[in-house]
Amino acid sequence: MGNWLVNHWFSAAVLAAWLGINIFLFTYYFLFFDQDDQYFYTRAILGSALAWARASAKCLNFNSMLILLPVCRNLLSFLRGTCSCCRRTLRKQLDHNLTFHKLVAYTLALLTAVHTIAHLFNLERYNSSQQATDGSLHAVLSKMHLQGSNKWLNPIHSNQTTVEYVAFTTIPGLTGVIITLALILMVTSSTEFIRRNYFEVFWYTHHLFIIYFAGLVIHGIAGLVRGQTEESIKEVHPHHCAEYLTHKDENCNHACCKNPEFGSIPAESWKWVLGPVILYIFERMLRVWRARQKVVVTKVVMHPSRVLELQMQKKGFRMEVGQYIFVNCPSISLLEWHPFTLTSAPEQDFFSIHVREAGDWTERLIDTFQQQKLEMPRIKVDGPFGTASEDVFQYEVAMLVGAGIGVTPFASILTSIWYKLQQGDQTLKTKKIYFYWLCRDRRAFAWFNDLLASLEQKMAESGKADFLTYRLFLTGWDTSIANNVALRFDTAVDTVTGLRHKTSFGRPMWNSEFTAVAAAHPRSVVGVFLCGPGALAKSLQKSCHQHSSLDPRKVKFYFNKENF
Repeated sequence: MGNWLVNHWFSAAVLAAWLGINIFLFTYYFLFFDQDDQYFYTRAILGSALAWARASAKCLNFNSMLILLPVCRNLLSFLRGTCSCCRRTLRKQLDHNLTFHKLVAYTLALLTAVHTIAHLFNLERYNSSQQATDGSLHAVLSKMHLQGSNKWLNPIHSNQTTVEYVAFTTIPGLTGVIITLALILMVTSSTEFIRRNYFEVFWYTHHLFIIYFAGLVIHGIAGLVRGQTEESIKEVHPHHCAEYLTHKDENCNHACCKNPEFGSIPAESWKWVLGPVILYIFERMLRVWRARQKVVVTKVVMHPSRVLELQMQKKGFRMEVGQYIFVNCPSISLLEWHPFTLTSAPEQDFFSIHVREAGDWTERLIDTFQQQKLEMPRIKVDGPFGTASEDVFQYEVAMLVGAGIGVTPFASILTSIWYKLQQGDQTLKTKKIYFYWLCRDRRAFAWFNDLLASLEQKMAESGKADFLTYRLFLTGWDTSIANNVALRFDTAVDTVTGLRHKTSFGRPMWNSEFTAVAAAHPRSVVGVFLCGPGALAKSLQKSCHQHSSLDPRKVKFYFNKENF
């Protein structure tokens, strides 16, 4: 538990601060609207529903400000990948806390529901007060528009006006409906099932956030909920003069005989979102400028299992191991940008990505490059951006775990290691790397066979054969494959991959793997890096906690996961 707190102190602090501010805002404004003299007469009509609506509105503004900050994740990640002055822990947390975006989104949906329900109660009470004829305070206040003044309090001025009419014909009502629908579509389309299987639906629907924020800023203009003006309160204080509204003589000459005047509550949402909107616009401008820089595709390689490798060059492009880029192909879609981890090393004179078929866009990209004849399809690149994998060389011991195409960031790391060994780099802090690659299809191992074979040879020649220990796991296999492997078990190279290390069948026993690493490095800090599915992440994170010693002088495992 102590290790978890050390690893997640920043996340825990952010979550605690966020919860505390939300609770404070809601509580303060709930009580504020129940006590403020400006809304004394408004409460006479609306009751406690006013406090629910206004308190939830303040929290909505606060969370709307926060929800836009992770939209600028590329700006944050760009800074993380290029800012050498940032400490490793802080830079890692910039990526880790982007998952906070989802929590804020669900909170927005909940607050929107509370706010909407409260306003429905408000409209219903406005309507019933307009129709009341009993001479009560709320009935008198609702008839003040008949005096020919525009200082009305109740927006419903006719017994024939319905709640639905107000909701769909006024600026606050219509914008409220629009931003609620936009938020519902964004939240529902961002579920993992939609993102994995219908990415275009998620991509285009999520851009409704532009409509959401435009509607949010306009929503408070010409507000339906009004309050007594400050000048009127000074002249006709509600606590002293409210009774005169229902019991006023025709010849009344008391100071309280003057009718109170009302005005709209000033719109405030723009104050909350102005800063994040400016940051977002700046980030968009930065991305457009970088995307316009020319990219040259120097080599196209088609690997087994429909995996496309693109090797590219771009003027001024500088990368670190484990970073990723956003790729756009205008001939497929002008608007869609997809993230891909770089598989090349900083020491190479090009940068590369491996694209696996995982949806309509990737399928069309692979087909486009397979079918191209004379002219190479145009590619736009934005990046590179930083990830947790950059920190691999900060650990003396590293465990790299890749699942399927999730091996890509580690291909970059292993390639960089090959160059460092070749150049005799004495600054390399890392002394030992354990590499695990899990694949369902044995043909997938061919993606980086040449790299692993070169590493084997180079490390043997340099006397560092023990520097890299790699384990390949085939999770999808049949009887014919197993029989073939059994017949050739005594061969010098593996039947499946052609490498010296034998391929294992099934999934790793992580408890045994972590126990072995802890025994081999009893006083080391071990960095565990994963690029793979969530279920595997949970298993590795649990193993990190279980095998980390409470003694600070003994072995510690720190978990790092790629996030897109």
